[in-house]
Amino acid sequence: MPEITSPPAKKARTLDAFEQLKSMTVVVADTGDVDTIRRLQPEDATTNPTLLLQAVSGALGEALLDRALKAARAASPLEGEALVSDVCDRLAVLVGCDILRAVQGLISTEVDADLSFDTNATLTKARRLMQLYKEAGVDSGRILIKLGSTWESIQACRQLENEGIHCNMTLIFSFAQAVACAEAGATLISPFVGRILDWYKKAEGRDFTAEEDPGVISVRRIYSYYKQNGHETVVMGASFRSTGEILALAGCDKLTIGPKFLDELKQQYTFVERRLDPEVARSSGEVERLAEGPLDEKQFRWHHNEDAMATEKLAEGLRGFAKDLVKLKHLVRARIATSKA
Repeated sequence: MPEITSPPAKKARTLDAFEQLKSMTVVVADTGDVDTIRRLQPEDATTNPTLLLQAVSGALGEALLDRALKAARAASPLEGEALVSDVCDRLAVLVGCDILRAVQGLISTEVDADLSFDTNATLTKARRLMQLYKEAGVDSGRILIKLGSTWESIQACRQLENEGIHCNMTLIFSFAQAVACAEAGATLISPFVGRILDWYKKAEGRDFTAEEDPGVISVRRIYSYYKQNGHETVVMGASFRSTGEILALAGCDKLTIGPKFLDELKQQYTFVERRLDPEVARSSGEVERLAEGPLDEKQFRWHHNEDAMATEKLAEGLRGFAKDLVKLKHLVRARIATSKA
């Protein structure tokens, strides 16, 4: 009688770090390049003036600018800087629409950084961007309006959220910013992990492990505070300097990650431990408070001012986004001039 043998056991498929991370955290692509987004297949995506500048500087840049310019001229007889601004708005929405075809979730579109200290101007621009998305047939539930987290922008966020326009509050460096954004009802905040690390490395003249990384510690603190206080605002870590930082925040609500690190995570096959968990956070320690009630403007400004890193990095971040917006507008002016020739 022939010997009966069992079929060879199938070798279990090993998950890379990216796949493991996606099982516990929503991964957002920090790029405006649609081909890269299609390849990496994140759930959400985000843009800013820097990423838009990269998009129009690429091989398809002229075509993107021409699409935005054609749409602007067809819609209204604007000239001069009004036309430049309208083209930039339409360009942001065109890129956003292209990205939305490549992701299942959300796109964040940023309001001009130079409006960050003007609540009313921020509201006008945010509503304009939403109107353009509506004209393009995009469900408003898939759009996040991205604002730099100044006091003025946080007040704009409060009003926009009341109108049903969801906000991504970016350039979060201080705990006071995170608290005020949650109290304003922000849909999502983006703490800038790597930029916080940059400041402390320069200030202290040393390197940090992932566990002692000041940016990682900041996000963990905010995450715990939100869960303990029942805030529904989503925490999305951003601006990373290494995959070690990213994996130290595994389990965070969302993480927005650049293509370089997404590719690196796909090549790592080490076990990814969940580091942030809502149930653990809710039951961990005494609830932290900055004030007896909601933060008012004086309290916000004082607590933010007390954090030298946050004060410097917020100002630097706004200047950086504004600088790239100036470059983008220069490209738009040049294209308008060429189209008239």
